Amino acid sequence: MSTLNISGLSKTYSNGVQALNNISLEIPKGVFGLLGPNGAGKSTLMRILATLQEADQGSISFGDLDVLKQKEELRKSLGYLPQSFGLYPKISAEVLLSHLAVLKGISNKFKRKEMVKALLEKTNLYAHRKKNLGGFSGGMKQRFGIAQALLSNPKILIVDEPTAGLDPLERNRFHNLLSEIGETAIVILSTHIVDDVKELCTNTAIINQGEVLLKGNPLELIKEIEGKIFRKTILKKEVKDYKKNYKVISEKLLSGKPVIHILNEDHPGNGFSPVQAELSDVYFSQIFDH
Repeated sequence: MSTLNISGLSKTYSNGVQALNNISLEIPKGVFGLLGPNGAGKSTLMRILATLQEADQGSISFGDLDVLKQKEELRKSLGYLPQSFGLYPKISAEVLLSHLAVLKGISNKFKRKEMVKALLEKTNLYAHRKKNLGGFSGGMKQRFGIAQALLSNPKILIVDEPTAGLDPLERNRFHNLLSEIGETAIVILSTHIVDDVKELCTNTAIINQGEVLLKGNPLELIKEIEGKIFRKTILKKEVKDYKKNYKVISEKLLSGKPVIHILNEDHPGNGFSPVQAELSDVYFSQIFDH
């Protein structure tokens, strides 16, 4: 299985916004998490990888393929689920998937029927195959999106913010599906939800303001800051002072009071207690620095 290699990729829009600045990544088989806040450049990178947008400079290769020059060739190996996509609400899942299969060039009626059945079963939608898509829940629509993205049996599957707005059960179903696909293909998961990456990905890159800040295995990245994360419950009026005196990487409310996490080489005393490091601490420490 080939690795997807991205080297020196940059993109600046006509309004002067630099969406990507010299991005270089090596993406092997499995689920790769692209983690960053909204507006970090993730969607631009996804669209360039999906051959829907041009880069200003840099290169992308997949095995012997030059992705930026051989777009048509790559599309044969590519599945893409964008952040938002339209579905015909008055058509059943089975009928639309069969129609999309025809557009993909699967003209043999028997083969097409078998493929549609297999994909609806794989995405746990077979029982709902006769139901109109307008009656699907958010999670069912996302799973249908994956079914259509898998029609070409892709070697690379790109999914952009797929679990935003899903309830915990649907999110779990979706994770299991992506994990299964990642056993035989490259799955690139773009998200701002840290838990998606922690639960699913063997490799990740944190991106912000168009730059890669950190990359590696999530568990190893957590290990690097283990023993350096401390927490304390404080008063709301104290937040500003603590931010002046400590590297406060995150704050959240617990029973109405701010709980802060700081990154510190040694135990800072002053009522702080050590906590087990999480991927969210890795993420926020990088975003904080940038």
